[in-house]
Amino acid sequence: MDRNRGWTDKGEAIGHGVSWLARWSLRVALAALGFWMLAWLIGKLWVVVMPVLLALLITTVLWPPARWLMSKGLNSALAATIVLVGGLVVLGGVVAAISSSIASGVPEISRSAQDALQQAQKWVAGPPFNLKGTDLDRLIAQGVDQVKSSIGSIASGLLTGAGAVTSGLVTGLVALLLAFFFVKDGMRFTPWLRGLVGRRAGGHLTTVLERIWATLGSFIRSQAVVSLIDAVFIGLGLLILGVPLAVPLAALTFLGGFIPIVGAFIAGALAVLVALVSNGLTTAIIMLVIVVVVQQVEGNVLQPILQSRGLRLHAAVVLLVVTAGTSLYGIAGAFFSVPVAAAVAVVVRYLGEVIEARSTAPEPVMDTSQLAGDEPATPERSPE
Repeated sequence: MDRNRGWTDKGEAIGHGVSWLARWSLRVALAALGFWMLAWLIGKLWVVVMPVLLALLITTVLWPPARWLMSKGLNSALAATIVLVGGLVVLGGVVAAISSSIASGVPEISRSAQDALQQAQKWVAGPPFNLKGTDLDRLIAQGVDQVKSSIGSIASGLLTGAGAVTSGLVTGLVALLLAFFFVKDGMRFTPWLRGLVGRRAGGHLTTVLERIWATLGSFIRSQAVVSLIDAVFIGLGLLILGVPLAVPLAALTFLGGFIPIVGAFIAGALAVLVALVSNGLTTAIIMLVIVVVVQQVEGNVLQPILQSRGLRLHAAVVLLVVTAGTSLYGIAGAFFSVPVAAAVAVVVRYLGEVIEARSTAPEPVMDTSQLAGDEPATPERSPE
C-alpha cells in the first residue's frame, strides 16, 4: 500500500496556504472597508442617529408599563401617551427637587470655599513657600490679566456651549417623539420587516432584533439597579458626614452610573471635591474611602451578578469601547458605547450559531478493531 497516496508536495501545500490567506485577507479588507464606511456614514448622520438611539433606550424603560396598560384593554396610542407623560412628570419632579437642593446648598459651599481660600493663603504665606501678601496680589493680578486677554475665546466658548445646549434640547425632543411612536407601533415592526425582506431573511433579522431588544432592556434595568445602589450609599455617606448638596450629588451619581467606569469615577471625584471644599480634609478622606468601597462592591459584586447574563461583555471590552466612544463622539459616545457593543456582540454570537449549525456534520464512526491491529470484522452471511 502506498502510504503517500493522496498527499501533495510542499510546493502545492504552500501555494494552497498562500491562496487561502490571500482570499481571506481580501475578505477581511473588504469587511473593514465596509465597517469604515458605516462609521463614516453614522458620523455624517449623527444628528439623526443619536435621537434614534436615545429613543430606543427610552423605549426600553417605557415599554413594560405600556405593555401592562395594553394588557388591561387600553389602545396603544393612549398607553404610550400615559407612560410618556408620566415619565416626564417624574423627571420634572426630580429636576425640581435637585434644583431646590442646589439653590439651598450653594451659599454654604460658597462660605466654606472662602474659608478654605483664606486658610490656603495663610498656609502659602508660611514655610516653605513664604509668599507675602504682595506676592499673592501679584499672582492674582497676573491671573486676572490672563483672563482678560482670553475673553474672546471665553465668549466664543460660551456661544458654542449655548449652541450645544440648544442642539441637545432639540435632540431630546425628537427622541421623545420617536419613543412615543416606538412604544405605540413597535409591535408592528417585526411583522412588517418580515414581509419586506422575505420569510427566510426576515426570520434571521427578527431573531437578532428580538435578542438585541432583550439585551438593551437587560442593560437598562441592571444598570439602573446598580446606579441606584451607588447613589443611595454615597448619598447616605454625604448626609452622615454633613456634606452639602447631598441630594444633587446622589442624583449625579445615579446618572453617572449609566456611563460605565467613567461616569462613576467623575461623580465620586466630584463628591470628594465638594466634601473637601465644604468640610475639610478629614471629611474628604472619609468620603473618598466611602466612594472607593461602594464602587469596588459595585464593580466586583453587583455588576458581574446583574449584567453577566444580560450583556456577556468582559470588563476590558467595556473599558475599551467606552474609551473609543468617548474619543469619537464625546459624552454621547461614552453613553451609547456599551449598549452598541452589546448589540454587536449579539449579532456576532448569532452569526456564530448560524455558522455552527450549517457546518456541523455527523462524525464518522471509528472502527476500534483496526486500532488494535485486528482484521476488520466481516458480516456473517445468512445461511442460504
